[in-house]
Amino acid sequence: MSEITGLALRSPLKKSLRSREQIRAHVIQEMNEDKNTAERYASARSAEAFGLLPKGFDLDSFMIDLLTEQIAGLYDPKAHEFYVADWIPIDDQRRVMAHELTHALEDQHFQIEAWEKAARPNDDGELARESVLEGSAMVAMMEYLLQESGRSLKDLPDIDPAMLVGDMDETPTLKKAPPFIKDALIFPYLDGMTFSAAVLKPSGWAALPGIFAKPPVSTQQIMHPSLYNSGKVPSPLSLPSLEKTLGLDWVKLEENSMGEFGWKEVLKQFLGEARAKPLSAAWDGDRYAVYEQKQTKHLLLITRERLASREQAERFFAQYSEALEKKHEQRNNLFRKPDFFSFDTQDGGVFLRCVENECVTLEGGDRALFLKFNKELQWPPLPEQPKVLAKEVEEIATRTGDGMTSRGPLSGQLSQGRHFAPTL
Repeated sequence: MSEITGLALRSPLKKSLRSREQIRAHVIQEMNEDKNTAERYASARSAEAFGLLPKGFDLDSFMIDLLTEQIAGLYDPKAHEFYVADWIPIDDQRRVMAHELTHALEDQHFQIEAWEKAARPNDDGELARESVLEGSAMVAMMEYLLQESGRSLKDLPDIDPAMLVGDMDETPTLKKAPPFIKDALIFPYLDGMTFSAAVLKPSGWAALPGIFAKPPVSTQQIMHPSLYNSGKVPSPLSLPSLEKTLGLDWVKLEENSMGEFGWKEVLKQFLGEARAKPLSAAWDGDRYAVYEQKQTKHLLLITRERLASREQAERFFAQYSEALEKKHEQRNNLFRKPDFFSFDTQDGGVFLRCVENECVTLEGGDRALFLKFNKELQWPPLPEQPKVLAKEVEEIATRTGDGMTSRGPLSGQLSQGRHFAPTL
C-alpha cells in the first residue's frame, strides 16, 4: 500500500483478528469516547425534529447493532493497530487489509483523528473530512485489487459507486435502517470514493497531501468535486438567539449545519430522490437549532438556508412547503402567500418564509415566536393572516349541512392529511 499511495511506512503496525463480540465492545467504546450521552441524545433528537428518524427511535442501540454487523475491519488511531473480523473469508481479508492499511499510512503522515475532528463543531465539515479518509481508502483498495492487471488509478474508468455496495442492503440490520441512517453510513465510502478519484486522477497519489493540507469544507464539495477544485465555500450564516424569548423551561440541544447532504436527505425523505437532488444542489449555506422543553420534551426546530439565487429560493419555497405538508399529515389553519406559508398542528405551528435568496423555517412554535424570529432577521413584516370570527364559522358550518357542526374542520379540528471497512 506504500507503493500505491506513496506514503512511506514510518513505524511498524500491529494487526489482530477480532471476534464479533470484540468488535461490538470496540464500537461501544468508540461511541462513548467520541461523544458523551447528552451530545448523542441531542443528535438523535435533532434528526427526529427534521423527520429523519421516527419518534422515540433508540439510535445508540441501533447503531451498535448495525456497526457490529457491518464492520469487516477497522483501524484504531489511538492504538495504531488495525483489526480484521475473524468471520471474514480469507480471500476477502486482503481487500479489508488494503483499506485499513491505507488508514494506517495516512495516520502516520497526517494524524487522521485530530485532522478529522479539527472541523468541529461543524458536523457537515466533519463529514466531508471523514469522506476523504474513507474515500481515499476505497480508491487505494480498488487500485490494489486491480494491480495484477497492471492498471493504476489513472487507468480506472469512472466508477459507479452502486456497483460496490454488493449485498450490503441484504444484511438484516441495514434492511431495517431508516433511509437516512443507511445513506449516512454509505456516504463517506461511496461519495468519498468518487471525490477522491476525481481529485487524485489528474496527478495521481502525489496530490493526496494537498487534500489533507486543504481539506474540503462541506459535503457539497464532496458531492461536486469541481466545487472543491474551484474553491467554492458555503456562505456563513447565523441564527438569532431565542433563549430569552423561550425562557428557562427550554434548553438548546444543538445548533449546527446540515450541508447539502443533510438537506438532500430531508428533501428525499418527503419528496423522493429525483426531486431532492437538484433542489439540494442549490444549497449555499445553512444553520439550524433544536430546542427542547424540559418537562414535556416538546421539540422546536428553526432553520435558515441560503440558496444559490432568488429563483432557487422560490423553487425551494414551493417544494419544501409541500414537504412540510407531507411531514405533518394532521394540520389546520393553512395560510399561503407567494413567500410565506404556515399551518397549525397538535405540536405547534409550522412556518416557512423566503426573502431574496434565503429561507427560514420554524416548527413547533407559534406565530408570536416566528414574528420575533422574523424581526431579529430584520426582514419585512409578515403578511397578516385572515381572521374568521366565531359567528362566521358557525354560519358557514350551518350552511354546509350534512351534519357538520362547529366541531368540524372549520372550527379548528385537525384535518388528515469510524474508519472501518464495510461489508461490501
